[in-house]
Amino acid sequence: MYQVVVTDFVSEPLDIERKILGDIAEVEAIEAVVEADLRGRVEEADAIMMYHFLKVSKETLQRLKRCKLIIRCGVGFDNVDWRVARELGIPVANVPDYGTEEVADSAIAHLLGLLRGVFFLNSRLSRNEGEWTYEQTKPLNRLRGQSLGIVGLGRIGTATALRAKAFGLHVLFYDPCLPEGVDKSLGIDRIRSLEELLARSDAVSLHCPLSDETRHLIDDDAVFQMKRGAYLVNTARGGVVDSGAVLRGIESGQLAGAGMDVLETEPPSDDDPLLVAWRNPKHPAHDRLIINPHAAFYSEEGLADMRVKGSENCRRVLRGGEARNVINGVRRVASFSGSEDPQ
Repeated sequence: MYQVVVTDFVSEPLDIERKILGDIAEVEAIEAVVEADLRGRVEEADAIMMYHFLKVSKETLQRLKRCKLIIRCGVGFDNVDWRVARELGIPVANVPDYGTEEVADSAIAHLLGLLRGVFFLNSRLSRNEGEWTYEQTKPLNRLRGQSLGIVGLGRIGTATALRAKAFGLHVLFYDPCLPEGVDKSLGIDRIRSLEELLARSDAVSLHCPLSDETRHLIDDDAVFQMKRGAYLVNTARGGVVDSGAVLRGIESGQLAGAGMDVLETEPPSDDDPLLVAWRNPKHPAHDRLIINPHAAFYSEEGLADMRVKGSENCRRVLRGGEARNVINGVRRVASFSGSEDPQ
């Protein structure tokens, strides 16, 4: 029997994982809180399924004796050192297609709540502030014709663009990694620089991965390149945005509001300046900032998809097949003898 270890987020009963893997592997949930909790418990694993609560670094990777696959059951893979894994011949894969609809729907929900003044009015009225009138939101403009700038046009960015078009928004996107012609097939406008996208957008929605290139992509300079009174939504990765820049943008009026499903540190500390301001009814961020606990991905169906797709990829590799959605360029292909060699 092979050994498959689930490191975090998902705990017993592992009914989904065992239904798919139980005839070929023993499946164990560790429920690690920090990486040190993995010591002595993953070294013999043939496959590791990990989520977003835990980091797996070089220290852990070098202790793995026979690991054939590390699967990040989710889209982002910034919490595993995939470069070191590549050097060790261990493929790292993700599950990029489990929550596309949910995250896109959540991004649109944030945008509508901000652009239509729904959140602002609800927040103020709940504190019995302001008159019982729409005039608190002035000036508020019709959605149709406003420009939504999307940063990163992958699966989720594309799904968000299509939803936004249905509301009559003029959709722009910036993604230097995409081939030519995507804009033509979707009927949206391609912008060649982030600076131009920020300057032209009434709202910006982030859908790019976290990498060395995108860390703090939205900083003070970026916020002040945006239209004055624009909105920002982040359902991607917390580290893509400098939360201090968002706070300063709201305080100055440069940003009319922001929706933040993800933060750089999760959960954040109680003294995080962004949270302190958000929780203060006298601070402008209180009525203009939506914060959610990294929940955009969630639905019961999406959660099941991530577990099923992750388990099926493990099964495929353990039975000598090739992993799908490998992000670090390592392939393990079964020879006629059944052995597997990294290529």
